[in-house]
Amino acid sequence: MKILLTAFDPFGNESINPALEAVKKVNPDHIDAEIVKLEVPTVFHKAIEVVADKIRSEQPDVVLAIGQAGGRYEITPERVAINQDDARIEDNEGNQPIDVPIFEDGQAAYFASVPIKAMVEEVKAAGVPASVSNSAGTFVCNHLMYGILYTLAKELPEARGGFVHVPFIPEQVVNKPNQPSMALADITKGIEACLQAIVANDQDIKKEGGAIA
Repeated sequence: MKILLTAFDPFGNESINPALEAVKKVNPDHIDAEIVKLEVPTVFHKAIEVVADKIRSEQPDVVLAIGQAGGRYEITPERVAINQDDARIEDNEGNQPIDVPIFEDGQAAYFASVPIKAMVEEVKAAGVPASVSNSAGTFVCNHLMYGILYTLAKELPEARGGFVHVPFIPEQVVNKPNQPSMALADITKGIEACLQAIVANDQDIKKEGGAIA
């Protein structure tokens, strides 16, 4: 199995992105698969183009993107990506699309095809907090998740794709009172657990993972 593992560069006035730093530290020897790592620009459309080009050249079995979600306490595999950009802030090249579709010919939404609930259980078994997320937002993270699933549906339908959000690391919240964080080592361990779950599970497990609100 070949897994394309991507992570964004820093954005939103942050000097570091824990997603990227953790992906750099993921040890391929811990995963029973070939791991191809890719840094992605936090830029609308360019992010999709970079990953789609890599998909075409590598022909992976799985594409898993990792992104930062400041304010979250847990590692959160995303359930769904919606066909909508609505940027609260500018991306790294000053783009700020508001209420526009990502692809005119795309579905309203694409669901992750990686085993998100098995991933959550594997992360928790590794001693790291995790839960299913039902919203990837409307910034470049959702944009890329949608673009990955759109590209796979169009060009590589047998492959699986998904997205995982990770919290801030402690150094990012020193001047952000009451903001949660997670140690970089735990984020790395959580990503490795997600990858292990993907390798071990062709289909997701049946377990509660919904939310009331």
